[in-house]
Amino acid sequence: MNIEIRKLMPDLLDDYLYFFENVAHEDNEAEDRCYCVCWCSDDHREGKDFSSPEKRRNYAIQYINSGIIKGYLAYYDGQVVGWCNANKKSDCLNCISWLRFMTSVNATDPNPDNKVKSIFCFTIAPDMRRKGIAAQLLERVCKDAADDGFDYVEAYPNIEFVNVFRDFMGPVDMYKNCGFIIYEKTEHGIVMRKQLK
Repeated sequence: MNIEIRKLMPDLLDDYLYFFENVAHEDNEAEDRCYCVCWCSDDHREGKDFSSPEKRRNYAIQYINSGIIKGYLAYYDGQVVGWCNANKKSDCLNCISWLRFMTSVNATDPNPDNKVKSIFCFTIAPDMRRKGIAAQLLERVCKDAADDGFDYVEAYPNIEFVNVFRDFMGPVDMYKNCGFIIYEKTEHGIVMRKQLK
Protein backbone atom coordinates (compact mmCIF):
# COMPACT_ATOMS: atom_id res chain seq x y z
CA MET A 1 0.00 0.00 0.00
CA ASN A 2 1.46 3.33 -1.06
CA ILE A 3 1.17 5.59 1.99
CA GLU A 4 2.57 9.11 1.99
CA ILE A 5 3.44 10.57 5.39
CA ARG A 6 3.62 14.31 5.90
CA LYS A 7 4.74 16.23 8.96
CA LEU A 8 1.91 18.42 10.26
CA MET A 9 2.38 22.03 9.19
CA PRO A 10 -0.07 24.95 9.01
CA ASP A 11 -0.65 24.34 5.29
CA LEU A 12 -2.17 20.94 6.18
CA LEU A 13 -4.70 22.43 8.61
CA ASP A 14 -7.71 21.85 6.33
CA ASP A 15 -6.72 18.20 5.83
CA TYR A 16 -6.32 17.74 9.57
CA LEU A 17 -9.72 19.26 10.36
CA TYR A 18 -11.42 17.26 7.61
CA PHE A 19 -9.90 14.05 8.95
CA PHE A 20 -11.13 14.62 12.51
CA GLU A 21 -14.54 15.85 11.37
CA ASN A 22 -15.31 13.24 8.73
CA VAL A 23 -12.97 10.26 8.84
CA ALA A 24 -11.21 9.62 12.13
CA HIS A 25 -13.85 7.89 14.21
CA GLU A 26 -16.45 5.29 13.35
CA ASP A 27 -19.39 7.11 14.86
CA ASN A 28 -18.08 10.59 13.98
CA GLU A 29 -20.40 12.19 16.51
CA ALA A 30 -19.58 15.88 16.74
CA GLU A 31 -19.52 15.92 20.55
CA ASP A 32 -16.82 13.22 20.55
CA ARG A 33 -14.44 14.97 18.17
CA CYS A 34 -11.21 15.41 20.08
CA TYR A 35 -9.04 17.11 17.43
CA CYS A 36 -6.16 15.71 19.54
CA VAL A 37 -5.82 19.04 21.38
CA CYS A 38 -5.19 17.59 24.84
CA TRP A 39 -1.75 16.20 23.89
CA CYS A 40 0.40 19.20 23.02
CA SER A 41 2.98 21.64 24.33
CA ASP A 42 0.48 24.16 25.66
CA ASP A 43 0.42 24.71 29.42
CA HIS A 44 -3.04 23.63 30.58
CA ARG A 45 -2.50 24.32 34.27
CA GLU A 46 -4.03 27.73 33.71
CA GLY A 47 -7.29 26.10 32.71
CA LYS A 48 -8.59 25.64 29.19
CA ASP A 49 -12.14 24.95 28.19
CA PHE A 50 -12.36 21.85 25.96
CA SER A 51 -16.03 21.26 26.72
CA SER A 52 -17.40 21.52 23.18
CA PRO A 53 -16.26 20.39 19.73
CA GLU A 54 -16.29 24.01 18.57
CA LYS A 55 -13.86 24.99 21.33
CA ARG A 56 -11.62 22.01 20.63
CA ARG A 57 -11.67 22.84 16.92
CA ASN A 58 -10.66 26.45 17.64
CA TYR A 59 -7.78 25.23 19.82
CA ALA A 60 -6.70 22.85 17.04
CA ILE A 61 -6.54 25.73 14.57
CA GLN A 62 -4.57 27.86 17.02
CA TYR A 63 -2.25 24.99 18.01
CA ILE A 64 -1.48 23.89 14.46
CA ASN A 65 -0.79 27.42 13.27
CA SER A 66 1.59 28.00 16.19
CA GLY A 67 3.25 24.55 16.12
CA ILE A 68 1.93 23.45 19.53
CA ILE A 69 0.42 20.23 18.15
CA LYS A 70 3.10 18.17 16.45
CA GLY A 71 2.75 14.98 14.50
CA TYR A 72 2.21 13.33 11.15
CA LEU A 73 -0.64 12.76 8.73
CA ALA A 74 -0.78 9.62 6.59
CA TYR A 75 -2.26 9.91 3.10
CA TYR A 76 -3.57 7.24 0.79
CA ASP A 77 -4.72 8.16 -2.69
CA GLY A 78 -4.63 11.84 -1.75
CA GLN A 79 -6.84 11.48 1.34
CA VAL A 80 -5.81 11.58 5.00
CA VAL A 81 -6.22 8.11 6.52
CA GLY A 82 -4.13 8.39 9.68
CA TRP A 83 -2.66 10.63 12.33
CA CYS A 84 0.13 10.28 14.88
CA ASN A 85 0.69 12.84 17.64
CA ALA A 86 4.38 13.01 18.57
CA ASN A 87 6.08 15.82 20.45
CA LYS A 88 9.06 16.51 22.69
CA LYS A 89 8.24 14.91 26.04
CA SER A 90 9.58 17.73 28.20
CA ASP A 91 7.39 20.24 26.32
CA CYS A 92 4.18 18.31 27.05
CA LEU A 93 4.33 17.63 30.78
CA ASN A 94 1.74 20.36 31.47
CA CYS A 95 -0.80 19.44 28.81
CA ILE A 96 -4.19 18.41 30.15
CA SER A 97 -3.93 14.74 29.22
CA TRP A 98 -0.49 14.35 30.80
CA LEU A 99 -1.73 16.05 33.98
CA ARG A 100 -4.83 13.80 34.10
CA PHE A 101 -3.55 10.44 32.95
CA MET A 102 0.23 10.28 33.03
CA THR A 103 1.22 11.30 36.55
CA SER A 104 2.42 7.75 37.28
CA VAL A 105 5.01 8.04 34.47
CA ASN A 106 8.40 9.30 35.57
CA ALA A 107 8.71 12.75 34.03
CA THR A 108 12.36 13.16 34.99
CA ASP A 109 14.86 11.27 32.89
CA PRO A 110 17.86 9.73 34.70
CA ASN A 111 20.08 11.71 32.34
CA PRO A 112 18.80 15.30 32.17
CA ASP A 113 20.60 15.78 28.86
CA ASN A 114 18.50 13.11 27.14
CA LYS A 115 16.14 14.43 24.50
CA VAL A 116 12.97 12.31 24.37
CA LYS A 117 10.24 12.32 21.71
CA SER A 118 6.87 11.07 23.02
CA ILE A 119 4.15 9.39 21.00
CA PHE A 120 0.74 10.23 22.40
CA CYS A 121 -1.85 9.12 19.89
CA PHE A 122 -2.60 7.19 16.71
CA THR A 123 -5.88 7.61 14.86
CA ILE A 124 -6.45 5.53 11.76
CA ALA A 125 -9.51 5.71 9.50
CA PRO A 126 -11.84 2.79 10.39
CA ASP A 127 -11.68 1.22 6.91
CA MET A 128 -7.86 1.48 6.83
CA ARG A 129 -7.02 -0.23 10.12
CA ARG A 130 -4.78 -3.31 10.22
CA LYS A 131 -2.98 -2.29 7.04
CA GLY A 132 0.28 -1.19 8.69
CA ILE A 133 -0.38 2.56 8.57
CA ALA A 134 0.33 3.15 12.27
CA ALA A 135 3.60 1.19 11.91
CA GLN A 136 4.62 3.41 9.00
CA LEU A 137 3.81 6.50 11.04
CA LEU A 138 5.87 5.11 13.93
CA GLU A 139 8.85 4.45 11.66
CA ARG A 140 8.70 8.02 10.37
CA VAL A 141 8.54 9.44 13.91
CA CYS A 142 11.65 7.43 14.83
CA LYS A 143 13.53 8.43 11.67
CA ASP A 144 12.80 12.13 12.08
CA ALA A 145 13.53 12.02 15.82
CA ALA A 146 16.94 10.51 15.10
CA ASP A 147 17.59 13.13 12.40
CA ASP A 148 16.57 15.87 14.86
CA GLY A 149 19.03 14.72 17.54
CA PHE A 150 16.66 12.94 19.92
CA ASP A 151 18.12 10.20 22.09
CA TYR A 152 14.92 8.19 22.56
CA VAL A 153 11.38 7.79 21.32
CA GLU A 154 8.95 6.92 24.12
CA ALA A 155 5.40 5.52 24.04
CA TYR A 156 2.75 4.63 26.62
CA PRO A 157 0.61 1.73 25.39
CA ASN A 158 -1.84 -0.31 27.42
CA ILE A 159 -0.42 -3.69 28.42
CA GLU A 160 -3.43 -5.49 26.95
CA PHE A 161 -5.74 -4.39 24.17
CA VAL A 162 -9.05 -2.94 25.40
CA ASN A 163 -10.65 -1.35 22.33
CA VAL A 164 -9.81 1.11 19.57
CA PHE A 165 -10.84 4.14 21.58
CA ARG A 166 -8.92 3.17 24.74
CA ASP A 167 -5.83 1.97 22.87
CA PHE A 168 -5.12 5.14 20.93
CA MET A 169 -1.45 5.03 21.97
CA GLY A 170 -0.87 1.96 19.83
CA PRO A 171 -0.34 -1.74 20.53
CA VAL A 172 2.65 -3.15 22.43
CA ASP A 173 3.55 -5.55 19.61
CA MET A 174 3.87 -2.72 17.08
CA TYR A 175 6.43 -1.04 19.30
CA LYS A 176 8.31 -4.29 19.92
CA ASN A 177 8.47 -4.90 16.16
CA CYS A 178 10.01 -1.44 15.75
CA GLY A 179 12.74 -2.07 18.33
CA PHE A 180 11.14 -0.61 21.45
CA ILE A 181 11.70 -2.22 24.86
CA ILE A 182 9.72 -1.97 28.09
CA TYR A 183 11.42 0.82 29.99
CA GLU A 184 9.10 1.34 32.93
CA LYS A 185 5.96 -0.19 34.42
CA THR A 186 3.35 2.08 35.94
CA GLU A 187 0.13 1.46 37.81
CA HIS A 188 -1.85 2.00 34.60
CA GLY A 189 0.38 0.66 31.86
CA ILE A 190 3.91 0.61 30.57
CA VAL A 191 6.46 2.97 29.10
CA MET A 192 8.27 1.69 26.02
CA ARG A 193 11.41 3.24 24.63
CA LYS A 194 13.58 3.00 21.58
CA GLN A 195 17.15 4.21 21.77
CA LEU A 196 18.14 6.22 18.72
CA LYS A 197 21.87 6.79 19.32
